[in-house]
Amino acid sequence: MVNKSEGTGTLDERIAGALVGAAVGDALGGPVEGWSPDQIVERHGGRVHGVVGPWHGDEWRTARPLAPYHKGDGHVTDDTLMTHALVRVYATVRDHLDAHAVAGHLVPDLMTTPRWIPELEAEALPLQRIFLAEKWLVARLHYGHVDPREAGTGNIVNCGAAMYMAPVGLVNAANPAGAYAEALDVAGAHQSSYGREAAGVFAAGVAAACAPGATPDSVVGACLAVAKDGTRAAIETVCDTAARYTDFESALRPLREAIAPYDTVGADYRNPSLGARRPSRIHSVEELPVALGMLLIARGDHRHAVLGAVNYGRDCDSTATMAGALAGALGSEIPAGWAKTVAEASRLDLRAPARTLTEVAREIFARDVARRRAHETAYAELS
Repeated sequence: MVNKSEGTGTLDERIAGALVGAAVGDALGGPVEGWSPDQIVERHGGRVHGVVGPWHGDEWRTARPLAPYHKGDGHVTDDTLMTHALVRVYATVRDHLDAHAVAGHLVPDLMTTPRWIPELEAEALPLQRIFLAEKWLVARLHYGHVDPREAGTGNIVNCGAAMYMAPVGLVNAANPAGAYAEALDVAGAHQSSYGREAAGVFAAGVAAACAPGATPDSVVGACLAVAKDGTRAAIETVCDTAARYTDFESALRPLREAIAPYDTVGADYRNPSLGARRPSRIHSVEELPVALGMLLIARGDHRHAVLGAVNYGRDCDSTATMAGALAGALGSEIPAGWAKTVAEASRLDLRAPARTLTEVAREIFARDVARRRAHETAYAELS
């Protein structure tokens, strides 16, 4: 399956592709999040091939009291809510971000401005929808007054920061090393250890996908160039496995077997092991390596990569968010029917954040050029 648009497109097209592609992946993965591939088949009578309804049907409000969310029917989840919130921070700061920008802008946004929350089917503060690992931001930064650069320490180690780092990669388009460094700083307010590392590597992958002529292989190569420790080993192992497959169906079990030695959650996603989500230099989040594996299997095609991530199960809304962002940034066409359904069901203009971020990205690049030239002039005088 070769995507003819792979590695092409202007900056605004790449940014729109990444953000819309991520939101669509998120919405498709939400209703089957937490379940295994076999359970998904049993529940839906086969693989998921598009937008589906809630896992528990009309009982979605009461089936899981801790998470009474209407996942399904095209509703985006907290992955997209946090991504769009980070875009709003960029729109305010209009420059590169750091952990202090999270404390000064992202946290107040989550706490003070009601917005339409699709899964709650109501206007509410984003804080009332984000889950416990993301509420950590508010507890540590607003109430605990912790140094933003260290606030992520102590949180459960997961993909909670990585899931919304696509904007960092996009404002650093074609500069994976810059995206990696910026995302590590931003994510320090939220995550530590391999959770923070995943945020940096995912941002680097998105930046690499924006480069002219980029391919799934070059994206993986850029990720491996910056990744450290267990994250690097997990990406290498999973992607080596993915390279042997051309369809996600036959790759579902092999990919899970490839990531298992690096995953701390364990075989039963809903009953994590006692060692789950603790800091480690030899482990990795599951979602990013699998998303990269699905991107390879799909040859960069958005539809195939997202469906692979969705049917993989487990934390598949985040996996599909990442796969969708990477494929969209490569220039793969987002299925128009999916995008329309998700936008209407979620009551979101999926392209508005992309227009905003494109404008900001151009401003940031102009500032970077000016800063670089000032440095060159100063260095020339020193020499």
